[in-house]
Amino acid sequence: MNLNASHVPRLTKRVAPSLILGWLLLSSTFGLSAQAPSSGRALGIDVTGMDRSVRPQDDFFRFVNGAWSDRTPIPSDMSSYGTFPMLRDEAAAAVREIVEGAVAEKAATGTMTQKVGGFYASFMDTARIESLGVQPLARELTAVSAIASVADLPAAFLHAAASGVAVPVAIGVGQDPKDSNQYAVSISQSGLNMPDRDYYLRPDDKFAGIRKAYADYIAQLFTFAGQRDPRGAADRILAFETALAEKQWDRARNRDRNATYNRMPLPALEALAPHFNWQAYFSAALKGVAVSDRVKDTIVRQPDYLKAIDAALTATPLSTWKEYLAFSWLNAYSEYLSTAFVNAKFQFFGGVIGGREENRPRWKRGVSAVEGAVGEPVGRLYIDQHFKSDAKARVDALVRNLLAAFKVGIDELEWMSPATKAQAQAKLAKYSLKIGYPDQWRDYTGLEVSDSDLVGNVMRSEQFGHAEMWGRLGKPVERWRWGMFPQTVNAQYSSTNNEITFPAGILQPPFFNVDADDAVNYGAIGAVIGHEISHGFDDQGRKSDGDGNLRDWWTPEDAQAFEARATRLGAQYESYTPLPGMKINGRQTMGENIGDLSGIAVALRAYHISLQGRPAPVIDGFTGDQRFFMGYAQIWRFKERDAALRDQLLTDVHSPGMFRAFIPLTNIDAFYAAFNVQPGDQLYRAPADRVKIW
Repeated sequence: MNLNASHVPRLTKRVAPSLILGWLLLSSTFGLSAQAPSSGRALGIDVTGMDRSVRPQDDFFRFVNGAWSDRTPIPSDMSSYGTFPMLRDEAAAAVREIVEGAVAEKAATGTMTQKVGGFYASFMDTARIESLGVQPLARELTAVSAIASVADLPAAFLHAAASGVAVPVAIGVGQDPKDSNQYAVSISQSGLNMPDRDYYLRPDDKFAGIRKAYADYIAQLFTFAGQRDPRGAADRILAFETALAEKQWDRARNRDRNATYNRMPLPALEALAPHFNWQAYFSAALKGVAVSDRVKDTIVRQPDYLKAIDAALTATPLSTWKEYLAFSWLNAYSEYLSTAFVNAKFQFFGGVIGGREENRPRWKRGVSAVEGAVGEPVGRLYIDQHFKSDAKARVDALVRNLLAAFKVGIDELEWMSPATKAQAQAKLAKYSLKIGYPDQWRDYTGLEVSDSDLVGNVMRSEQFGHAEMWGRLGKPVERWRWGMFPQTVNAQYSSTNNEITFPAGILQPPFFNVDADDAVNYGAIGAVIGHEISHGFDDQGRKSDGDGNLRDWWTPEDAQAFEARATRLGAQYESYTPLPGMKINGRQTMGENIGDLSGIAVALRAYHISLQGRPAPVIDGFTGDQRFFMGYAQIWRFKERDAALRDQLLTDVHSPGMFRAFIPLTNIDAFYAAFNVQPGDQLYRAPADRVKIW
């Protein structure tokens, strides 16, 4: 669970977070220790971005960000624009300096610098890439064509999955949600090459048009690759993936940590899906290690889906399976092939799905590819060059201040019994922190990178990570691992580790401004920290204890009271329709909405504690609480193309940024007092309808 997944790319080789331009030191007055109120500090709000013709009581997003929104176009190579995309875009030049410097250094083979530079050089060698066409995938496509029977499919799935290619079942290794000190095999639905099941199933004309464009895209790739019957194959692949989509759980249901925890001993798994050769699959994944030594139980997230896939193994013609796998390989690697493939993929995913007008410059795509493959080595090079040594301790202290404020908030809850409060406090006391950068770095010694083999580099990086993952099974849990890079502009909570990861990348304006008044910083970076703390107590995070184990520590009455509040909050979000016929999905976005609401509440509490009973100064006519809420809304500067907004509403657990700027505030009593929000105002919500959770 992280702050803004839809605008910070996932931790994969294809897209990657960006570096910050530098580290900003925290203000010594930014904390809960005794101190005088801020004085002589800047407002910290970009007043030129405000629309003062709009009443804050009616549209707080536009009041704070309206002028910025009106004058700021979405760049033609982006689907959305705002705080997160701006920070990543601004940082791209700094990343480029690092990777181009690594290329120029011509370091010894096998060094971290050589791997970074070699990967980037291979991506930028367009002459070689153009000359090769589809040849880098020829061996893989030949192997797919040679599949002789259904019995060969599990091995084909394993090789494809290890290489970053979509297959119908995702099988991996991670911490056991009910025993976080152990690794377990997890089996989940997968295999759709469009972003979500709804793209296949919704009957709207808009989605029918997207499906037609998808079939055209499939046919294009088959034509470029010299595959047989491109149009017929496209129709069959679309029909096959639609059949998969019909059996898949939706995203809201997949968030349920209890429903997706179905422990099965290996014999039970084999009985559920008898046509899949599990012994052979696990043996190959474990590189010959005895399956009985490593795989005792498995966790099946969607048992009915797995049963349907097993039936499809024999019910689907082998020729269709082979066409599907061939396309999955082409789709996964098109952006690393010649221009025809790159353009076809962009036109569908960038244009039809994302609404972008043009592709990103190649050097930016190269930076993303490098970070996706060797993101930690890039981060380490960055830290060596730019990170200030005392910042980590300052951030650690700041996070602990917000944890202390959350502790106070638990004690003040009127709806929770003492028994559950004691359990909540025990969990909070066990939070661990990852701040700035890893204390221990991943070892990339086994990864081979060549400056003349882009597809090979991508494939080897995927296979390196896959082998590393399976190699952890049966060994002690490596809690030192990070799920983000140090340079990531984001933050994260892990339920199995009960920890917050707070990378270096997010500490810059508008999240944190060293020159700004404390109120704005509490509203911005303070709310971000509070958001991540709150994830341990959102609708799913609350199901785990302080040791990271899925366990019910709530009294039935308190659980019922929590769910009632969460349901009311979800209904608030579902009352908004960002696009015609498409509402915000309150169940899908529940965890992040709770994180926003509770993060604001704890940050405001921390800000008030920091004042030590003294009145906050008025700066440029704004009170302390007004500046706090404006600082919060300012971080959600955001605008999005309709196509990208449609995709977000279907696929993202986060509500759109412009709605995050004000919906949670309508539940905070102090917001009403700060801006004199009264009945009849657009943002007014009756006291009985306001939701308070943490």
